[in-house]
Amino acid sequence: MRFLGRLLITMVGIWLAATLVSGIGVSGFGTVLLAALILGVINAIVRPVFVFMTLPLTVLTLGLFLLVINAILLALVAAILPGMTIFGFASAFLGALIITVFSWIANWFLGNRE
Repeated sequence: MRFLGRLLITMVGIWLAATLVSGIGVSGFGTVLLAALILGVINAIVRPVFVFMTLPLTVLTLGLFLLVINAILLALVAAILPGMTIFGFASAFLGALIITVFSWIANWFLGNRE
């Protein structure tokens, strides 16, 4: 049940990012669902490797470089998924920021504080 809650939160975050940022496009509900699934898998497997490799830079920027990593991973999802498009790094950065902030607020509000 917790997996479905996190998946739904990520789906809403991706939809919000696509709605608010003009450089992000998704073709429909199925694309948002697949994007949330792929983003979850990439965050579980690839993100820890990126964070470890860029740890000195992350510490130097007081954690702000994690937003750049999130933007890169969101762009990777768009490159993998045919129905999702991101035009430029600025759009990926803003989209990742929106998804991160929305997920953080939703998880806090729903009580999933891990």
